[in-house]
Amino acid sequence: MAAHPGARGTARPATTHPHPATADRPTVLTGATVVLPTGAVDKGRLVVDGTRIGATAPENSHVIDATGHYVVPGFVDLHNHGGGGASFTSGSVDDILKGIHTHRLHGTTTLVASTVTGDLDSLARRAGLLAELAEQGEIAGVHFEGPFISPCRKGAHSEELLRDPDPAEVRKLIDAARGRAKMVTLATELPGGLDSVRLLADQGVIAAVGHTDATYEQTVRAIDAGATVATHLFNAMPPLGHRSPGPITALLEDERITVELINDGTHLHPAALRLAFHHAGAHRVAFITDAMDAAGFGDGRYWLGPLEVEVAEGVARLVADGTIAGSTLTLDRAFQRAVTVDGLSVEDAVAALSATPARLLGMADTIGSLEPGKSADLVILDSAYELKGVMRRGEWVVGPQLA
Repeated sequence: MAAHPGARGTARPATTHPHPATADRPTVLTGATVVLPTGAVDKGRLVVDGTRIGATAPENSHVIDATGHYVVPGFVDLHNHGGGGASFTSGSVDDILKGIHTHRLHGTTTLVASTVTGDLDSLARRAGLLAELAEQGEIAGVHFEGPFISPCRKGAHSEELLRDPDPAEVRKLIDAARGRAKMVTLATELPGGLDSVRLLADQGVIAAVGHTDATYEQTVRAIDAGATVATHLFNAMPPLGHRSPGPITALLEDERITVELINDGTHLHPAALRLAFHHAGAHRVAFITDAMDAAGFGDGRYWLGPLEVEVAEGVARLVADGTIAGSTLTLDRAFQRAVTVDGLSVEDAVAALSATPARLLGMADTIGSLEPGKSADLVILDSAYELKGVMRRGEWVVGPQLA
């Protein structure tokens, strides 16, 4: 997924930090609308003490007036292939760190790195490299999207590298990730699919139904076997039909399933997004980027695994046939669109971008909401929901721009 030499870069540069780091003394944000698990608090106050959210403000605290702004939890992305011109699938460690930093500049303080379809040995090696970054705290884990997916719904995956989900091969990949595998996307109707779901559930790895040609009944069986996520619901699966309800209906109606949505205006019509929220609720929706290299970078030619991608006006498509090839989305844009275009409340947007994915990852005790003792991961937005500051673990990634 490396950028073509002619690709035009537009990544947001790292900003200066106009306020002292919280390592020097505690910081108190005052006057903002602070979005808490219990709701939005007008003229609220948030204390950051070291790397954590504090309960009280010491006398020597540095006070920042954030009146007229929102303070929300840092965003959590379950499904992300790269950004800033760099690929999580094929890039070097420095490339991967560049991609991670690009998304941090846009408010994503926790990120799961996703691979794309490749041969098993290459994926296993990549899993080992990503596991090291997870061990260092740079990413939250690894998501394998492919190769265990349907050729009928392959999307931007190389068909010749697809394979049935043999549990032994699935186990090879999760073992290669050394306990850092978080999710595997499967076409569960394929031979070995249900046994692979059971294996993943036993190993504490999320089994996600996606890139699937399953029927409604086959999807119900996968959920009963232990699947808990719908990979980018609506995309790369049969459409909802009144006689053949397909996987979409099964995934929406079951309380055990969290549905991923790509809210970029290309992958979903706003009415489809509202349909998902109406049936699943914010507690079961996780906004994702499904981002590729061009996110935060610019239009041009890229590679998605072995497939060439053209990005034009921010939309990524395969050169060969025009298939949508991931997105160039960042989660700050997803938040803004959710509230201004889709008509969601700020509280529901926060749930879909932070609380719900944090809970799905088993990390809700440390991230996903603004509560004392949790990691000081936060995003500042202005009244138009434009990003004005990002803090991760008590350090400013984007210094607050509140003038």
